[in-house]
Amino acid sequence: MKKLIWISYDLGVSGDYENLYAWLDDHDAKECGESLACFWFSCEGDVFPAIEKALRAAVSLNDRSRIYVVFNDQGKVKGRFVIGGRRKRAPWEGYGTLAVHDEEEADDYAP
Repeated sequence: MKKLIWISYDLGVSGDYENLYAWLDDHDAKECGESLACFWFSCEGDVFPAIEKALRAAVSLNDRSRIYVVFNDQGKVKGRFVIGGRRKRAPWEGYGTLAVHDEEEADDYAP
């Protein structure tokens, strides 16, 4: 199966960008903004483990590496981290202009 994939990557300051860029170039990826690319990816079965396996084989990753993949699966958009995970606090947290009035209200919006 061939899927159009969007990949967001953050390998940290000393990450293996050279090998990641070579992998993206080998997949004829298109630049879509800072640390974002899209490309067609062919695999059998589940896309997420297939991309993770391919990336781990090509790129040296460390505990700071994070790669998020998004694709359309028969009309349903799916996305997840295939390497690393979500940070405990987003860099933009605290910049918003809306205030949360109490703890109970804040819990209503927790993922």
